[in-house]
Amino acid sequence: MSVADAAVGALDFSHYWTVIKRDRPLIAIITALCVGAMVLYILLAQPMYTATGSILIDVRKNQLLQNSQVVADMQLDAAGSAIESQVELIKSESVALAVIRELKLVDDPIFAPTGPQAVLGYIKSLFKNDPSTPYERERNTVEAFDKALKVKRSNLTYIIDIEFTSPSAERSAQIVNAIADAYMVNELDARYEATRRASRWLQDRIKELREQATLAEQKVQNFRAENNIIDTNRGRLSEQQLADVNTQLLSAQAATAEAKAKLDQINRIANGNVPDATVADALKNEVITRLRAQYLDLSSRYADMSARYGANHQVAINLRNQMNEIRRSITDELRRIGDAYKSDFEVARARETSLQKSLAELISQAGTSGQAQVTLRDLESSAQTARNLYDSFLQRFLEASQQQTLPISEARLITAATAPVEKSWPKSKILLPGSLVLGLMLGVAAALIRDRLDDVFRTAKDIETYLGVECLGILPVVRPGKGAPAAAKAGAVARPISRKSTITRYVLDAPFSRFTESMRSVKVAIDISGLTREARVIGVVSAVPNEGKTTFASNLATLMAQNGQKVLLIDGDLRNPRLTQALAPDAKAGLFEVLTQAQTLGDVLYAEDGNGLQMLPAVLKGPTPHTAELISSRAMAALLDSVGSHYNYVVVDLPPIISVVDVRAAAHLIDAFVCVTEWGETSREVVAEAFASVDVLRDRLVGVVLNKADPSALKRIESYKGRHYQSYYLEPGDPA
Repeated sequence: MSVADAAVGALDFSHYWTVIKRDRPLIAIITALCVGAMVLYILLAQPMYTATGSILIDVRKNQLLQNSQVVADMQLDAAGSAIESQVELIKSESVALAVIRELKLVDDPIFAPTGPQAVLGYIKSLFKNDPSTPYERERNTVEAFDKALKVKRSNLTYIIDIEFTSPSAERSAQIVNAIADAYMVNELDARYEATRRASRWLQDRIKELREQATLAEQKVQNFRAENNIIDTNRGRLSEQQLADVNTQLLSAQAATAEAKAKLDQINRIANGNVPDATVADALKNEVITRLRAQYLDLSSRYADMSARYGANHQVAINLRNQMNEIRRSITDELRRIGDAYKSDFEVARARETSLQKSLAELISQAGTSGQAQVTLRDLESSAQTARNLYDSFLQRFLEASQQQTLPISEARLITAATAPVEKSWPKSKILLPGSLVLGLMLGVAAALIRDRLDDVFRTAKDIETYLGVECLGILPVVRPGKGAPAAAKAGAVARPISRKSTITRYVLDAPFSRFTESMRSVKVAIDISGLTREARVIGVVSAVPNEGKTTFASNLATLMAQNGQKVLLIDGDLRNPRLTQALAPDAKAGLFEVLTQAQTLGDVLYAEDGNGLQMLPAVLKGPTPHTAELISSRAMAALLDSVGSHYNYVVVDLPPIISVVDVRAAAHLIDAFVCVTEWGETSREVVAEAFASVDVLRDRLVGVVLNKADPSALKRIESYKGRHYQSYYLEPGDPA
């Protein structure tokens, strides 16, 4: 994975939160600017007042004179479109002009242009000799009127809200009420005019339809007379006759069938003996009923006598003779009834035959006049259609006449506008919190953008993420103080180190500071690195100049020597020996002379009293073009090898990696490297390029130190560690 890919992958919410905490001052400044600008705007902006009125569109009002079916079939979408159409009518220019002319708003100062429009109008007036015409001023007023007007439908109801905003509360309410009145008057005028035009058209159309209906009905009457077609209250005469004859025929057929049934029955009875009770009851004849009763009585007596005296007894014989006589009487009565039934049957059959003949004649006549009936129906349909159309138009005309005399408006004002008490703009309760939120958002965005564009190191995580190496510590920036030259002790072998600035020995002056504690962390890391590989010769490098590596090298060597170790501090920057300028400004010879064997090491060493620190300066007597060859020469290797047995640590202050090639040339002579990078200044790409340019640097690198960190910003970044995190540090000037 490349450094860029690692950087992208490392951006998470925790990183964003860290950026926000780090850039709190920037966020606070941007937020304060936004809030301040909004406060200034609220104080300077002209207050505006919005008056509101409501109109109800009652679509049921005009059902009085309209077909109710039309209203019932209206769909919801159509009703919504109708309401939106009324909204556009209220916003129309005709309503605006009516209000402007009624209230004389052309000369009202509330419609005078302000802000950029006023400036633009003034500029236009400079290039125009003629003053504005009344038409132009009216058009300008209409444009301002439209911008201040807001008309909308209230949710999904039939209520329309009208809002007007102006600098005057009373004027806003007056204009809203005038808009409602103008809209309703406009609707009444439009409805009256439409009704008047419709009435005039209907009147002409009704005259034509009346003539057409009269002519069609006259044709029907003439055709009836020509074809002898007569109508009664039950229909046409021929149809009525045909129906009556058919009904009579059905009745005659029923009577014939009934007479035939009676005749067949009486013949069957006549061929039998004495009729039983069922037959007698069916005939309902008193004579037969009485004779049958006598017959049954004699039969009973005959049976009794025969049982007593025998069938040949005179009494039995008399009874039997009487029974025979009664049987003959019944037979004669049945024959008489049969003759009557036969006569009735013949009469019914003759009547049925006559009706069938009459029906056939009527059917024949109906077939002959069928074509005339078809033509008559067509004429009657045309006449009826013309009459219905005439009646419909006549009804519409009467309704239109009523609407013309009493126009009905669908709209009515349900809430009249009143002068608002509070201003509608600027809304301080909304703008101030909104500006605060906007400022915070802009501040956070600026912080995140700055973090994305700010390609520098600020945290240990940045070092580990983008470089893949350990961050040994973050050194806060320290204030340089004036140092005192060291006095040479009697019998001293080396010259005394004279520190021009106290920052070169800050670890001694502030032993409990964060700077010193971070330096101890670096020393511990070097010692731990020495457990796995030799780390006696330590090279202090930086990617570019002025990152503080010289100050770091001086304090690191001083800290090591303070613990009783013998330390040799070598100024290896033969191009710009700042370490020599800070610790041995009076040096006449140094590393260059030792490498060229012009002098011995003991002749040019400087020492500091009280510890085991010694320094090998570098003195420039003129431009030296071959410093890389000197610093990587065999003489340099022999020097480092010889001092390695006499000193516990050899700290070499090397030149910047990017600026010169000295570090690349001498890297093989150094056991361990410590890279110093300026906090918040050095580009990540520059450091990555420096690491890539030296082959052995990353393998022998102990870690990276971030130098010159801003203490306040550092405190914000590390706030997640708790407020007691820095309680162990004691900076110079803090109470003990």
